[in-house]
Amino acid sequence: METKRIYRSKSDRKIAGVCGGLAAYLNVDPTIVRLVAVLLALAGSFGFWAYIIAAIVIPEEPETPVNGGYTPYEDVGDQNN
Repeated sequence: METKRIYRSKSDRKIAGVCGGLAAYLNVDPTIVRLVAVLLALAGSFGFWAYIIAAIVIPEEPETPVNGGYTPYEDVGDQNN
């Protein structure tokens, strides 16, 4: 069983992808997560610093291979024989 991990989103990002990644992890609408983040940032400096730390600590979403990871330029062998 694959464990669920949190990543910063590459496709659903406004600044660093923290809210988009958190929304994907929690399976909620990213707009709701962004609104909560803005409210926390406006309520005090906690939300701002939490976002900055999360942007540094949470890894970026890994690349997903297209076509099962095969590209036509891989494993073509030595053409000089």
